[in-house]
Amino acid sequence: MKTKSLTAVLLAASALSTAAPAFAQTKEEALAAEIAAMRAKIDSLEAEMTALKEEKPEEKSGTTISWKGAPLIEDKASGWSFKPRGRLQYDVGHVGSPEGIDDRGLGFSNELRRARLGVEGTIPGGFDYKFEMDFAEGDVEITDATLGYDAGAGVGFTIGQHNSFQSLEELTSSRFTSFMERAAFTDAFNFERRVGLSAAYENGPFIAQAGVFTDNIHDLDDENNSLGADARLVFAPKMGETQLHFGGSAHYRDNNDLAERGDTTRYRQRPMIHSSDTRFLATPELIVDKETSYGLEAALIHGPLHAAGEVHWLEADTLGSVAKPTFFGGYAEVGYYLTGETRGYKGGKFDRTKVLNPLSDGGIGAFQVNLRYDHLDLIDDGIVGGKQQGYQASLIWIPEDHVRFLLNYGRMNYDNAAIPALNGDRDYSVDVFGARAQIDF
Repeated sequence: MKTKSLTAVLLAASALSTAAPAFAQTKEEALAAEIAAMRAKIDSLEAEMTALKEEKPEEKSGTTISWKGAPLIEDKASGWSFKPRGRLQYDVGHVGSPEGIDDRGLGFSNELRRARLGVEGTIPGGFDYKFEMDFAEGDVEITDATLGYDAGAGVGFTIGQHNSFQSLEELTSSRFTSFMERAAFTDAFNFERRVGLSAAYENGPFIAQAGVFTDNIHDLDDENNSLGADARLVFAPKMGETQLHFGGSAHYRDNNDLAERGDTTRYRQRPMIHSSDTRFLATPELIVDKETSYGLEAALIHGPLHAAGEVHWLEADTLGSVAKPTFFGGYAEVGYYLTGETRGYKGGKFDRTKVLNPLSDGGIGAFQVNLRYDHLDLIDDGIVGGKQQGYQASLIWIPEDHVRFLLNYGRMNYDNAAIPALNGDRDYSVDVFGARAQIDF
């Protein structure tokens, strides 16, 4: 019995020893298969993530904050964005006094020229918005208040208070002009922002803009307001390294019952700086029923050099009078960056200049010199408002992209000026100096 039992035990042990390696090998193979399957899944997920990033990098989830002169908050996936905007311009100036003229607007003057604060951004569905207010005059005024829509294919629409399409000089922001004040005809012909609906089309070098407008938002009332239409065409080809610009605009305004109520219009202008209230050029008060005007514009940018010029005519149809004067204004200017920058240009107007060596990088900033001839003639058909020939120069220092300092000088020659000098002389010259400190964001 003992021998049989021992034999059974030995046979069982032998069977176990033979089965153990086979069992262990089966477990290792199963584990290896599971690991291989997991690796395959991981590789597949990584490939899918890489493909998504390459195909749609803009559709990242979450809100991002970047810096473009001010914080830009945007969610690219949804289409929302928000950015504060503003500018601060402080001016000082001096207007010489012709002999025999004692006017409080002459001599030294200074002012907070612009103090604007607002917001801008985008809304899902292709919409955008801009709202800005000016606090410089002590009273709060709305400058821009618009809702825009991008219809695609280069077509866009804007409704609200915004610039109509008068000229290159008027449409260029005051942040980027080559002189403290724009050419004389832009103010003399009462160019301003108005409430309206406009459309724009841009395709390569071609830009077409048109709109219907009423009055500035602060002049709207319950009675009839003026109604007008503006249109502008621009051809802006790039010829090698040279940016060219050619444009034309036309404008019509019907003052409706404003003229019949006796509301008057004056065409007048200050001597190169805004801080002076003196107007050596000024027509008498006119009851203007309709205005028709048109202008031509041209410019070029080549490296640090730029040149620009415009001419503009305005015909005033006065009510109850045979007088139908046509006034004329225009300018020609040339500018050069001594430090090698190129003047910015975008969308049919001058734009921000990128400083090559700002102070923050150990550089000296950008220096630009400009010369301008500025002409305005407010004499025609028995209406005498004076004639100006202005010879102007400016020096601009831009230490950083959003900071500017300007020095201006002008020799302003007047014929048939609105203000008589000694012995009734109306032909004289005036020296004007101006300086500005500016920041914007």
